[in-house]
Amino acid sequence: MSCCAAVTAAHGHWSEGRAQLSRGQWVASISHLRAEGVDANGHPLPFDRTFIYPYAFRHSYAQRHADAGTPVDVLRELMDHKSIAMTQRYYQVSLKRKRAAVTTLSAHVVDRRGQAAPTSATAYELRSVAVPYGGCTEPSNVKAGGSSCPIRFQCAGCGFYRPDPSYLPAIEQHINELRADRETALAMDAAEFITTALTTQITAFEQVVTRMHRYLTAMPADERAELEDASTVLRRARAGAPRPLLPLTVVNRTPDQAP
Repeated sequence: MSCCAAVTAAHGHWSEGRAQLSRGQWVASISHLRAEGVDANGHPLPFDRTFIYPYAFRHSYAQRHADAGTPVDVLRELMDHKSIAMTQRYYQVSLKRKRAAVTTLSAHVVDRRGQAAPTSATAYELRSVAVPYGGCTEPSNVKAGGSSCPIRFQCAGCGFYRPDPSYLPAIEQHINELRADRETALAMDAAEFITTALTTQITAFEQVVTRMHRYLTAMPADERAELEDASTVLRRARAGAPRPLLPLTVVNRTPDQAP
């Protein structure tokens, strides 16, 4: 007889209330729970126990596999999802992988004209902020976390605009959107300054994309593959919502403490 069958035979099927009570007792029995990271004094941070609820285990299961390098198509099957996109919503990029990606991408930053403007990994993280089509180094916008652009995200003409190869898909998509807007403006017989402004933005973004692709094509295959992997990591990090990861804590129980 299996363990689950033995428990069912002895106690009957668990109600939702009983399951919640058992979970609460189990969480309370763990004397120390540590979160990732440390405080300003180097002491381990305590884990917020309110984040330990049944569905969180599913997300933590996905995260552990993702951090261990499990291919996303394999993880999709393990999670019994219909699409890979759904699976990717269940985990976030680990801090270690993100920092490695930042280190790689920081050397390949360009300016609004597509000219090389490499920076340090520290500056990439602390003195820039992600905006829809690249990075922004404008101080007030960085301080506001990217929500206070003085010129309303007209990145194509901004001297503080700093894209890197991880933004290529977003820039190319935006170019297509601008082209569609221009066609709509023409169909509406809009004023010439509107279509001129759209055309100018399209041209500027196309220049960045062209130079980035030219630069990537000229790279050795192994370096280009490394850069593409780092770009994928950062895109996932920007798309994913932060979610607390349940700690791995082993609790040794005596036979009489078994549920």
